[in-house]
Amino acid sequence: MCTKHQGCQSSKIKTAVPLGASESCCAPVKSSLNISQAGVEVSESSCCSGGSCSADPGEEEEPSRENDSSIRNSWLVSGMDCPSCAQKLEKAITSLEGVNQAKVLFATEKLVVDFDDRELTSTIEHTAQQTGFPLSLLDAPKPNTATKGWRGVVKDNIQILSIASAMVVAAIISKIDPQISTWLFTLTCLLGLYPIALKAFKLARSGTPFAIETLMSVAAIGALYLGETAEAAMVLLLFLIGEKLEAYASSRARSGVQALMDLVPENSILIVDGERKEVPAAQLKPGDIIEVAPGGRLPADGVLQDALASFDESALTGESVPVEHQTGSKVMAGAVVVDKVVRLQVTSRQGENAIDRILHLIEEAESRKAPLERFLDKFSRWYTPLMMLVSLMVIVTPPLLFAQPWETWIYRGLALLLIACPCALVISTPAAITSGLAAAAKRGALIKGGAALELLGNVESVAFDKTGTLTQGKPQVTDVFAFDVDEDKLLSLTASIEVGSSHPLAVSLVNKVQQQGLPIPEALDKTAQVGSGVTGYVDGKIVQVVTPSKADFPFSQETEERVVTLEQQGKTVVIVRYDYEVIGVIAWQDTLRPDAQEAIATLKDLGITSVMLTGDNPRSAEAMATRIGLDYKASLLPADKVHYVEKLSQQHTVAMVGDGINDAPAMKASSIGIAMGGGTDVALETADAALTHNRLIELPAMIELSRATLSNIRQNVALALGLKGVFLVTSLLGITGLWVAVLADSGATALVTLNALRLLRFESKQAK
Repeated sequence: MCTKHQGCQSSKIKTAVPLGASESCCAPVKSSLNISQAGVEVSESSCCSGGSCSADPGEEEEPSRENDSSIRNSWLVSGMDCPSCAQKLEKAITSLEGVNQAKVLFATEKLVVDFDDRELTSTIEHTAQQTGFPLSLLDAPKPNTATKGWRGVVKDNIQILSIASAMVVAAIISKIDPQISTWLFTLTCLLGLYPIALKAFKLARSGTPFAIETLMSVAAIGALYLGETAEAAMVLLLFLIGEKLEAYASSRARSGVQALMDLVPENSILIVDGERKEVPAAQLKPGDIIEVAPGGRLPADGVLQDALASFDESALTGESVPVEHQTGSKVMAGAVVVDKVVRLQVTSRQGENAIDRILHLIEEAESRKAPLERFLDKFSRWYTPLMMLVSLMVIVTPPLLFAQPWETWIYRGLALLLIACPCALVISTPAAITSGLAAAAKRGALIKGGAALELLGNVESVAFDKTGTLTQGKPQVTDVFAFDVDEDKLLSLTASIEVGSSHPLAVSLVNKVQQQGLPIPEALDKTAQVGSGVTGYVDGKIVQVVTPSKADFPFSQETEERVVTLEQQGKTVVIVRYDYEVIGVIAWQDTLRPDAQEAIATLKDLGITSVMLTGDNPRSAEAMATRIGLDYKASLLPADKVHYVEKLSQQHTVAMVGDGINDAPAMKASSIGIAMGGGTDVALETADAALTHNRLIELPAMIELSRATLSNIRQNVALALGLKGVFLVTSLLGITGLWVAVLADSGATALVTLNALRLLRFESKQAK
């Protein structure tokens, strides 16, 4: 249980909580994401234990503001074909004077900039336009995504079609007049190369001198200089086709995120004085009453006003069966009404509904790169200049030292330059990770970035919290044994020191007392001792609720027998004292999650060991662990959980799965923390991943997906380097020419991206 504020110097209130599983909380005050089936909430959470706090942010956080006076603005970005495009724009904006930091989020096509002066807004937009990536406002109308006809296809590919047509004409003319054909090939190449060379110049000015556009321009001009006009035009055509294929593949990789963004409808039916009025969804505010017809999606988070209705939440939670909600239930934006017209009261502001928060989490995840991805980013910074130097050496060394013909080695050097382009290598990791994150989100699992995704694939042991993780977190009072007092008085006295606590055990007890209509006397000086008990004073006499293992007073043989019997049944037990006399025993029991046993068995099949960490008594823990087939550690304080996880982490890669505030320190101490979606804000903030639908069976599926992603990355890197290695040798030997070099580069880029797209169709072994 969590002893909120205990030990905090600023807290003057002693909060009573029930005993059972000992809990404490420790985290700094910060805005956090609370993702559950009811919705995704933002809250300010602060909880300390022992006067100290932990749960510091991860290494790869989303950019934070350097100073409080800076201005933050966001735009939608157009024209990004791949993550390397995002890097080009990010570098160009960051180089502007007055810009503190800039981050391009490729998955959601968004640019976020912190800067000092509002007058820089136009400069930022102009720079982005000059770099080739025009910006638009976040609330700009969404582009029409309807299927394009043949005219739209022709319009989008007019440059490729024009160059291809001109090359066909030039090839036909070559049989009649070779000189005219040569000039036509040259003109075609120069006209097609102009926008590419212009973009290369702009990128060079903005801080990216070694972009693929630069290499392409050098190679094409070099080919024209050597008189290889047809090949220069072919190089250009293949490059443009490769760019189109790359753009298509990348858009497919973003399709999962785009589908999430499209879940919220643009318009909604607002009820004003009993009349229906269609308004933009962006205008809705908390308190508004909206109406949604069957088949319609909710434009905002809301509370159901009708008696009973069914909603399809599969797009958000992965749950294929429609979920029934009753009056007062919270329903997420994007859910589909199944059976009837419903009315809901809006609870979310513009930009703060469930979909927006999931998108924000995905954006955060994108800023947390995997170690391999960070390595490849650094590698590409010196790789391209080095390869340009190597190409130059290939061009000048044979003619100068061995009297070889200049034309031959200039040609081979240009081919080497194109083959050496790092695009395929650089995109191999982010393409796979973007697809992996999108596939996870589609299944209702949110992973905070490539680093977490990479760690998941290496997990060897999983530590589970019990209450709220392996169990439903909704315990019920099952047994009440009163000694020398009636049962009603026992319940009333216990409720008096438990009232006000948010812990599930305390809430269930207080609810039971209220349902029975029993009085709850006011208790004074309520105090909770972490992991041992709760005390208070009623009518001047002390009331104590103590866990049996921590009791420092004698109790009868009958009481001990009762406790042993109840704990052997897997129940959480407390002893109640009034005026230093034992007056009864109360027991709770939680419900095991229906998929817990299957999840543990599947983890075992994957070669992963599991252990349950709980503050509950050993007999209850043993009963629960035996049912689902895993090891256990019982009677643990929050600090004990941390020490156990730290010790385990020295030998294995450990994932800690929890939902409570007391789990946050252990989650932080583990290799990777995983939160249940219905858990506390602190647990969700500390975690590296979250199961939004609370289905444990998705945990092994998440690990399988991570392993598949790591395998995909290895395949992509091998494919990119393998193709480059083969054609590097053939080009130096004069076997292949420029157009094959372009084909190798563009083809490798398209292949690694298409290979990454396979992850979007990922299915776990247990689903097959």
